[in-house]
Amino acid sequence: MKNTIRVGAVAAVSALALAACASAPEETTSSDTATAAAAPSVDYKACMVSDSGGFDDKSFNQSGYEGLTRAGDELGVTIASAESSSEADFAPNIDAQVAAGCDLIITVGFLLSQATVDAAIANPDVSFAIIDDLADNNYDGKTDAPNIKPITFETDEASFLAGYAAAGATKTGTLSTFGGMNIPSVTIFMNGFLAGADYYNAQKGGDVKVLGWDGKDGQFTGDFEDQSKGQNVTEEFLSQGADVVLPVAGPVGLGAAAAVQSAGDAWLIGVDSDWTKTTDYGDIVLTSVLKNISNSVFDTIKTTIDSGFSAEPYVGTLENEGVGLADFAAGAVPDDVVADLDTIKAGIIDGSISVDVTK
Repeated sequence: MKNTIRVGAVAAVSALALAACASAPEETTSSDTATAAAAPSVDYKACMVSDSGGFDDKSFNQSGYEGLTRAGDELGVTIASAESSSEADFAPNIDAQVAAGCDLIITVGFLLSQATVDAAIANPDVSFAIIDDLADNNYDGKTDAPNIKPITFETDEASFLAGYAAAGATKTGTLSTFGGMNIPSVTIFMNGFLAGADYYNAQKGGDVKVLGWDGKDGQFTGDFEDQSKGQNVTEEFLSQGADVVLPVAGPVGLGAAAAVQSAGDAWLIGVDSDWTKTTDYGDIVLTSVLKNISNSVFDTIKTTIDSGFSAEPYVGTLENEGVGLADFAAGAVPDDVVADLDTIKAGIIDGSISVDVTK
């Protein structure tokens, strides 16, 4: 199942298409790169704190960091970053960014939610944004501080398309998915994937099943770092007949990729970024569910510079191309299934097709 040629998922779908704990953030300016030399200097400092996956996770931390560096290059802002290696680093790294005079501090991921809220409340004159979370730790439907902008993504819309396509591509009739932790920013992928497979069954009269998630509970490795866990979970799925695996677990997903590659007769679906470009496993990647974090970070910084800070949430959808699908591996998905995705995408956008799990 090796492939070196990629094909467009479908015309409409292809269009979707480092500091230690408590130390001073690593800082650069637009003059640090040749490409940014032409960008006029802007008196603004945009900063970022990673979660424990780090900025080289081949996933959402890396994508966020790419958006930050693009802002430094193209907008002429000063940028700084602090890389976390564990949860204990979150609050000290954010505090270091505040002390370093950051105008906007972007934190990456649900796990930084409480530390971000605490810092925002303690520093009302500093603007914050958080990726993949509403910063609603009181669970009252409101962001817990007025100076935090949530950056969220309706990834279930794109993973619905992936689930439908995977159901058409499977030779065994068995798909699988697992997460790093049972948190909303993870399970939203798994929900859409299951719902898409179910929709395929309803439309095509199929009987494709999904291992690892039933809409309420499923398989989780418990972290986003230990690749051996991803490999072990995936090997178990493969032994049960799965030939498509969707890992929603950051670097843990690389362990899943290793298991799929070793099996030689299965596919992997990447998440967040196009895994044919960001990993060494491109030949076993069926497609990737794209969360265009880099664009959202850049746009948040640019809009804040141009128009001032707004706490109104950014929501990435199929309609605004905040989420999407990467190209399919050549010949892996039947033509009629690829063609269906035009109609399905339109139905998701206009609301006539629900991406919710119905069972």
